[in-house]
Amino acid sequence: MAVTADAVARLAAIEKSQGYWRSVWTRFLRDKVAVCAGCVAAGLVLMAIFAPWIAPADPLDGSMIKRLSPIGTEGYPLGADELGRDMLSRLIYGARLSLFMGVVPVLIAFAIGAAIGIAAGYLGGWVNTITMRVLDVLYAFPSVLLAIAISGALGAGILNGLLSLTVVFIPPIARVAESVTTSVRKLEYIEAAQASGASSLRIVRDHVLGNVLGPIFVYATSLISVSMILAAGLSFLGLGVSPPNAEWGLMLNTLRNAIYVQPWLAALPGVMIFLTSISFNMLSDGLRSAMDVKQ
Repeated sequence: MAVTADAVARLAAIEKSQGYWRSVWTRFLRDKVAVCAGCVAAGLVLMAIFAPWIAPADPLDGSMIKRLSPIGTEGYPLGADELGRDMLSRLIYGARLSLFMGVVPVLIAFAIGAAIGIAAGYLGGWVNTITMRVLDVLYAFPSVLLAIAISGALGAGILNGLLSLTVVFIPPIARVAESVTTSVRKLEYIEAAQASGASSLRIVRDHVLGNVLGPIFVYATSLISVSMILAAGLSFLGLGVSPPNAEWGLMLNTLRNAIYVQPWLAALPGVMIFLTSISFNMLSDGLRSAMDVKQ
């Protein structure tokens, strides 16, 4: 009978969880702005994945005769950059590194920060105090200055840029994870599980993770837009992606001298950064509203 009761309890928990996520999906679909933002974000991701088949030209092939060709030039729908390279192709290929530099640091920081925050929030006491005070040292620095300082110390490059952005995002994610876990740890069913003699690892796995990973993930998605802007800023300053790679922040840097000659051409990478950032921001807001049961 004990096994049967346990199986019934697990089945009921699964059905309850499925019902919750079904309601989250339903509420998300009602938010037209979030759905449109999700479609734009998905389109950008697909554009980055299928860049070799979508781009009309090689993003590294240039022609000095065609340099700074205006938008609408024959064979160059969005013009050509300072080296005569097709802007449309470079914008399409640029989505690869820009999204990579925006998403990957947040995912790594989500895994590390969530683990640190959940452990600190569940264990509490001196472990919580020491962990959060150490993270507060990093959190005290503005994210832009911290990213520039780390990248400047390590040197330019994609890997160093990823490392600097990951370090920047670990403290805020860990703070959110610790706050959510601390509130969940005080609930009655957690205390009941502890009283039953269940190990801390099993309690965290079976009862804590399912209730805290959702809010932490939603918060992490809101950092993707920030990560993209910071990555573009590092590349603009020469601390991120190096030439001749196509990346939107680097393209802004190389085209800054053309702003008086072809201002619309020089603004195109900035438009892509803005469009991508606002899409992920609105998508995160939609997820947060959909997961709010009070809504």
